[in-house]
Amino acid sequence: MTGTRAAAVVLDWGGTITPSPDADLRDLWRAVAWVCLPGQPDRRRELAGSLEAVEKHWWAAAPPGTRTGTLTEILAEASRQLGFDVGAAARHVAVSGALDARVPHTVCDPDALLLLHLLRVRGLRVGLLTDTRWPPDWHSRWLARDGLLGLLDARTYTSELPFSKPHPGAFHTALAALHVHDPRSAVFVGDRLDADIAGARAVGMRTVLLEDGAARPPVAGGGLAADRSMPDAVIGHLGGLLEVLDGWGAPSRHRAELAPAPGPV
Repeated sequence: MTGTRAAAVVLDWGGTITPSPDADLRDLWRAVAWVCLPGQPDRRRELAGSLEAVEKHWWAAAPPGTRTGTLTEILAEASRQLGFDVGAAARHVAVSGALDARVPHTVCDPDALLLLHLLRVRGLRVGLLTDTRWPPDWHSRWLARDGLLGLLDARTYTSELPFSKPHPGAFHTALAALHVHDPRSAVFVGDRLDADIAGARAVGMRTVLLEDGAARPPVAGGGLAADRSMPDAVIGHLGGLLEVLDGWGAPSRHRAELAPAPGPV
């Protein structure tokens, strides 16, 4: 990969351009339970706990690289297990804007806005690839709120794909959305060694690990070679990415390895 100039950067969302969203599950399900069971505090707590447990089990039971699952599917499974229809309540929470108020972990890293601006000034295409169970329009709202939406040339959400990271298809989909034909000309930035670093390296991308305490070792028995979990660079904050990219050489201005740039998707 040495000697191939970077032409595009693909970033993870949770734990990378935003704090890890894991802690927000309880807040989300409390909001849903509040709408489902007004005036019934004991049953609300019970329902919120049950919904949280269903979602945690959904994620834990899914082998690496398989479908992430959508929130609609998770709600359907919760309804089946609990004998309680929570789908309409969740939609109400989202539409009413309560989700933004109750999920502060969607706010972007303070470095993210300037970073995306400077990446584009350098002539780089910028994409997003995230494992998510949330609908794309929720992410669009959060990204627009923080000024990031218009700075991303393409956004790829695994809730719309038949696979998730570290499956090669997730990374190839993100690259195709950016019209990048040579993975060696793209850099992936993420906080997880197993899903982000190993997955991106497996398709030929260069990798940067954001080591903020959320990084985890590769999943045992996941079928990934040990050396694929080693990033090409490690940074302690998002702004450190620029120094890494500059050290790898200025981006290609003529972009000979790329097709005409797409608009945001």
